[in-house]
Amino acid sequence: MTTQVIVVNGGSSSGKSGIVRCLQAVLPDPWLAFGVDSLIQAMPVSMQGSDAGIVLAADGAVHVGAEFRALQRAWMEGVAAMARAGARVIVDDVLLGGAGSQQEWQKALGGLEVLWVGVRCESAVAAGREIARGDRVRGMAELQAEVAHRGVVYDVEVDTTHTESLECARTIAAGLIP
Repeated sequence: MTTQVIVVNGGSSSGKSGIVRCLQAVLPDPWLAFGVDSLIQAMPVSMQGSDAGIVLAADGAVHVGAEFRALQRAWMEGVAAMARAGARVIVDDVLLGGAGSQQEWQKALGGLEVLWVGVRCESAVAAGREIARGDRVRGMAELQAEVAHRGVVYDVEVDTTHTESLECARTIAAGLIP
């Protein structure tokens, strides 16, 4: 069976979004890209900073509540429905719950051929990118550098500490089932 979904997981500022854009450029067929950042931006402002929604703590920790989780599950099912309808989909996510978060995606993506990709980056490098970006709470990159990978099983892993996004995308593309 041909790969229908690519799930790209890694901590904040690890280079996932750049890799996703490069994947879209190097893959021969069109792939839609959906990221957890877009999900968060799509949520009502009232859910940002709410215990039921999502809280970005001053130290970079991320806390999500029941309403956020419910909308996230709906989003995951929507992404899976698009893949089942014939769209090829790349997901850019931060699996803060490690293996548990991967299991949630596996449940939603059941029956689809999925390539699981881990994007690693040394925490100091990711923290530097975080500062340069200026749109993240400081400390988020360092806190997520390892926690996003705990217990997650990958088909392909790349490290952006010293490797450019395009080279990482080519490595990932080589792991696809044609």
